[in-house]
Amino acid sequence: MIPKKAFVVKGTGVHKDKLASFELALRDAGIEKFNLVTVSSILPPNCSIVSRKEGLEELAPGQIVYCVMAKNQTNEPERMIAAAIGNAVPVDSNDYGYISEHHSFGEDERTAGIYAEDLAATMLATTLGIEFDADSAWGERERVYKASGHIFDTVHYCRCVKGDENGLWTTVVVSMVFVL
Repeated sequence: MIPKKAFVVKGTGVHKDKLASFELALRDAGIEKFNLVTVSSILPPNCSIVSRKEGLEELAPGQIVYCVMAKNQTNEPERMIAAAIGNAVPVDSNDYGYISEHHSFGEDERTAGIYAEDLAATMLATTLGIEFDADSAWGERERVYKASGHIFDTVHYCRCVKGDENGLWTTVVVSMVFVL
């Protein structure tokens, strides 16, 4: 059971109940009608990233669907929350890549997204034996990773919002959804 396709969705939900807020975030992302099973962070070999539209067209309501999901929630008024996933794809499509999840408070979209991307790239780099200075800035490590000839691409996807001003539950989700 190895996925051949994957796609990314993002959503936000606000409600007085925490669970309902999560449901609304899933609806906003377009994945509320599936039985979601979260999995760890491996991008399968030869797995194509497709559009949300193409991916959703291949799934049916009630289907068990595997995904890597980043989620964050708050009921604190105006508290900044973020959910992000990073993706690192190896040059050789027969190798696996990495998908990272990051959930944070107080970070803007760019900061949370870059953190997730850096995490995925670093996990892939360490499995490929790429030597790098772990204390160097992300931009420098990114250049080293890509110059190694082993990492083809890195990217991040993030949803960042402030908590509802009246203290309603606010949820953000970002998910890499797999199509078998």
